[in-house]
Amino acid sequence: MVTRRGILAGGASMIAGSAFANAPERSLRPRSRPYDAPQSAEVSNQRPRSRPDTAQIIANAPIGGDIGFAVMDVRTGVVLDNVNGDVQLPPASVSKAVTALYSLQTLSPDYQFKTRLLAKGPISNGILTGDLILAGGGDPRLQTNDVAELAQMLKDTGITEVRGRFLVWGGALDRIEEIDESQADYLGYNPAVSGLNLNFNRVHFEWKQNGDDYDITMDARSAEYRADVTVSKMRVVERSAPVYEYTDLGDTDDWSVAKGALGDFGSRWLPVREPALYVGDVFRTFARSQGIVLPAAVRSFDAPTGTTLATLTSPILRDVAKDMLKFSTNLTAEACGMTASNQLAGESRGLRTSALGMSRWCTRQAGILPRFVDHSGLGDTSRISAMNMAALLARRGAYETLHPILKDVRIVDESRNDVPNFKGLVRAKTGTLNFVNSLAGYIKTEGGRDLAFAFFAADLEAREKGKLEGTDRPRGARTYASRARWLQQQLIQFWAKAGET
Repeated sequence: MVTRRGILAGGASMIAGSAFANAPERSLRPRSRPYDAPQSAEVSNQRPRSRPDTAQIIANAPIGGDIGFAVMDVRTGVVLDNVNGDVQLPPASVSKAVTALYSLQTLSPDYQFKTRLLAKGPISNGILTGDLILAGGGDPRLQTNDVAELAQMLKDTGITEVRGRFLVWGGALDRIEEIDESQADYLGYNPAVSGLNLNFNRVHFEWKQNGDDYDITMDARSAEYRADVTVSKMRVVERSAPVYEYTDLGDTDDWSVAKGALGDFGSRWLPVREPALYVGDVFRTFARSQGIVLPAAVRSFDAPTGTTLATLTSPILRDVAKDMLKFSTNLTAEACGMTASNQLAGESRGLRTSALGMSRWCTRQAGILPRFVDHSGLGDTSRISAMNMAALLARRGAYETLHPILKDVRIVDESRNDVPNFKGLVRAKTGTLNFVNSLAGYIKTEGGRDLAFAFFAADLEAREKGKLEGTDRPRGARTYASRARWLQQQLIQFWAKAGET
């Protein structure tokens, strides 16, 4: 058996129950309860501030909808600030911080995903008389270069011919056709989820005008390779709208694009709906380049058995989670969260059931009542309050797990210039959907005090109206996001200074 460690690649995309029945969904702003904390000398001895407090800052913000904000002392758990902090709002990608904590504390920071090649049958003189199986272990970080390496590892075993089927198995995780079915088909950040994944389950579509027509490619692209794929096809058609249309042909993703929308040239990543077949398609290409001709990949629904020929091992989960928080990769969040849920349940769980499992885990760990519908935050029906989020972040062990892997937040003024001589440190996870903006993490104050905070803002009425426009970025969404980010900056800068008193 040959074993090699997989390579951690960058994740930025190209170009891009009853328990909750009484949870409040909206707030009347501003409803200020700053320093709403358990009675303690630390809180009760504070005097009114002469400068504006956070409730005033929020009330003055020129954005609609609801805003919740909470701050807690990490060491003591004392609530230091609470402005509408009990209002449950969509967390967007802040959900990924919860998923990171959930998966790291369930699976362990050293957990690794494994992708295997197995032989089911005898091998003699380089000939496998039986099936070759490519079995996924849920690795969300598998890249085209890794598949090329796996093909080389197959060659290194001495196998030159396979006289049987080429099977692909993605059953380590329940297959989900798309993370959020309410979103447009063509969005690359809303792919399928499977136990066998590749390139965040996206295919690279590129076009270039050639006379009155277009040359197009669909490939599994990396810096080194352009592996053409057959399981995802594109047609250029004469129509004005929609720009993209998708049809599921079973084993093939059939796409069409409006000719007038293309321009001279360009590219984008499109989602893949049959990830296991996609990986098999690309592996066949690389095996052929090694002189090993394989039949078309066939999905296997049985747990794989046989002799392990080669194994690709992912980076440790801590590094995978850090990368997820940095690049906010949705597939990584779903794969990590579902793998953790499977471990706890002892059986495979679907996405919605897995997200419910994470919600219940949060209740057990911190006594809070969130309602998650996924692990990435892509679905806008997830709910958590700022107080609940801050309480989870301040729970024993959360700081030690999350703080080292969260990304530093740049501290800026209203013009997006760096604030000079800022002596604090903010590490947090951002979250953005159209008309939804969030930030949660840790503030180290100028005096070194560690605070957990959460900020959620959402104009759900505007979001629903925006969906009717059918565009990636409806009118007003960009302005809302910009104003919400500036409000975040004012609040965290306030507490970086005020946290000492």
